[in-house]
Amino acid sequence: MESSSADSSTILDRILDAAADNLRIAKILVQMGLDPNNITYDALFNRLLEIVLANITLANMFALVGAIFLVATLLMHTMVPLRVANMAGCTFFVAFGALSGNVGTFILYLLLLPINAIRLRQMLNLIKRARIATEGDTSLEWLKPFMTERKYRSGDKLFKKDDAATEMFLTVTGKFLVTEISVEIPPGRLMGELGFLTPNKRRTATVECIEDGQVLTITYERLLEIYFQNPQFGYYFLVLTSQRLLENISRLEGIVAQEKAARQTLATDDIA
Repeated sequence: MESSSADSSTILDRILDAAADNLRIAKILVQMGLDPNNITYDALFNRLLEIVLANITLANMFALVGAIFLVATLLMHTMVPLRVANMAGCTFFVAFGALSGNVGTFILYLLLLPINAIRLRQMLNLIKRARIATEGDTSLEWLKPFMTERKYRSGDKLFKKDDAATEMFLTVTGKFLVTEISVEIPPGRLMGELGFLTPNKRRTATVECIEDGQVLTITYERLLEIYFQNPQFGYYFLVLTSQRLLENISRLEGIVAQEKAARQTLATDDIA
């Protein structure tokens, strides 16, 4: 038993010594083809240069360029250039995988290419809609795929004034009434978008369903996601909300003008 224990201890010591030798700088220098007893800066630099030149191949060059593009994506703040750089990096890594015979790398980056292409197309469509908005077309067809359907019956209240605002509505069918100002909202109009802009995220009016209808909804969190994916959407949304504010101002001016005319009529009658 004592002999067996001694043998095990000797074997363990040898294993530890071998592991220690492999971690020494001298061992590393030997593996690099350098003499540990005669090492200089020039010798080290020249040897590293030889190793780099020996590994310069077309496949490795593709991998290097691909890595540069993928690292560049980490420095980008907007999605469109990020997707373009990612697709370029994936293309170079596909070439690297094909030339080097690395099947895993080839398949991985080949699958990433169409995914990035689809996302890039979605972003470009969003930009196109945003540019159309700047020219006066405020169609919301592009936003519908991001929204969910909801139905209301006559008498249902979508939200009340001063309620917490968490989502925006797009009317599809039916009729809805802004009770504070007695204004009907027909199909194809936004509701609840102003709550997205108010500092306290509260409803500015009450909306009631006066005829069975259907709406599409989207949460403010989803709107923020779309905005951060493409800041141009911010301008698009600004155009939509500005249009609503201008309509409200025009409506108020009409009411003020009517009241002013009524007062002038009463004053004229009193004088007469």
